[in-house]
Amino acid sequence: MQTRGFTLVELLVVIAIIAILAAILFPVFSQAKVSAKQSQSLAQMRQLSASVLMYASDHDDFFVPASNRPPVVGSTPLIWTEALQSYVKNTQIFVTPDSGGAYSSSWSNRHHQSVGYSDATGVDPLGGAVEGAALPGTEGFAGAANFSRAEEPSLVGLFAVTANAPANNFTTRHRGYVFNPYNGLNSPDGDYSKGLPLIADRDLVTTPGDVNYPNSPTLSAGRLKPIFARFGADGRNNGRTPVVFADGHAKVYSARALNSFGTVIWRFR
Repeated sequence: MQTRGFTLVELLVVIAIIAILAAILFPVFSQAKVSAKQSQSLAQMRQLSASVLMYASDHDDFFVPASNRPPVVGSTPLIWTEALQSYVKNTQIFVTPDSGGAYSSSWSNRHHQSVGYSDATGVDPLGGAVEGAALPGTEGFAGAANFSRAEEPSLVGLFAVTANAPANNFTTRHRGYVFNPYNGLNSPDGDYSKGLPLIADRDLVTTPGDVNYPNSPTLSAGRLKPIFARFGADGRNNGRTPVVFADGHAKVYSARALNSFGTVIWRFR
């Protein structure tokens, strides 16, 4: 008996069905991959939060400073990753999945890290910043912050994903080891504590066009230090980042949600 082959029409129908299934399933697989990396990032930042709490228990309840500048002009600051080294077993937790970054072990390579800690914890005895009236570019205050300064620790954001330079690239203005709470928009109601860092789902250090900061790449490095909601980014601020709070809990937010004043308290000093 002669076996009948597929007709051209039948082959085209099969191909069309496969194409439809692929169109349905590929976005699902892609979204699942993004969600897995987002979950990994969240878990890493929770570990970092635990190390900050351990540091505080050993240092009279003070936050580890994001950067600790000596009271001598020209001295090299100590950054928070150095202060936490003895509390962290795996430095890979400082690197966000798919960021192309690296662990910032010192001031000289602070560009590369893609998990940022709040500049509100910084110490700068020569900076002259006033708590409750810090200006854009503020990188620290006269002394370290005690946890008692965070009156609502469940609302105070300490960690988020940041924009970073690729590993071994030292020429960009990225400062991914921190984000700066004083560089973004101020609340229209005049409430200082509701002010924002620069937040977007694009790299504001290199990419213009954001609705809130259209010309951000023209800013100085000290006026940038943005949060980068990279997971699921679409250029319309629907991308997401985990945020870890001063009480240790964590939650994932879109850039759009974080740009709502008062959703997270960033300026607790």
